[in-house]
Amino acid sequence: MRVRLSGRMLLWAMTTVAILWLTAPVLVLLPLSFSGRKSFRFPPDTWSMRWYESFFTDPAWHASLLSSLKVGCLSTAASMLLGTMAAFALHKLDFRGKAVVTAILLAPMIFPAVVSAIAIFGVYLAWHISGTLTGFVAAHTVLSLPFVIVAVRSSLRIFDWRLEQAAASLGAAPLETFRLVTLPLIAPGILSGGLFAFVVSFDEVVVSLFLQTPFMRTLPVQMYLSVTESIDPTVAAASTIIVLVTVVAIVLAMFFWPTRRMSHG
Repeated sequence: MRVRLSGRMLLWAMTTVAILWLTAPVLVLLPLSFSGRKSFRFPPDTWSMRWYESFFTDPAWHASLLSSLKVGCLSTAASMLLGTMAAFALHKLDFRGKAVVTAILLAPMIFPAVVSAIAIFGVYLAWHISGTLTGFVAAHTVLSLPFVIVAVRSSLRIFDWRLEQAAASLGAAPLETFRLVTLPLIAPGILSGGLFAFVVSFDEVVVSLFLQTPFMRTLPVQMYLSVTESIDPTVAAASTIIVLVTVVAIVLAMFFWPTRRMSHG
């Protein structure tokens, strides 16, 4: 009993240290975003909302935020559609080379970001779409697609396929069966995958740095350029907003993540 108790206390201690280590930058970042001085002094000696005001009123920051939201929403929608189709194909079809196709679709999750960025940039130069909205959406869709596939396949693994058979036996067409039976039950997996896809797109910086132009920059790229060009605590406010958006999206995604209970709902 003592060994088990001491092991549990050690696990909790290690978990606490890991959480503090990961959240320490955020705990420093949040006060800096309310600093009253144009510096990164910590802790701030004066407090102000001026950097949040600057973030929402400065044309460069405002445009980059809108670009990130636009790219994120479009790439998320594309990822949800393509990822759901790919997950169904991988789950229901048996074909030669299935493992290779699966590895290719999930490769963006494990490839170094700079490798993907160089490859995408090289292709985009030939296609003349670098720095365009279409190029950003396509690139972010490729990067976020694996997260939708994983989430939807998790839903399909716990889906009770007898429900589709029952619907078919009652005369429902395949499309009607999918719309009325299958889709509502796997919707949590699709939504959680979409939320993760949005987080990937909203936080992505490496590929966006290769594709950005003065007329098309995402928020992470604008933050990077702000840090390298000047001392502007507006980047702290921008970082805080990104952290909040990411945390909310991940919490929602975990709430929708498919569980065994779905198959009995």
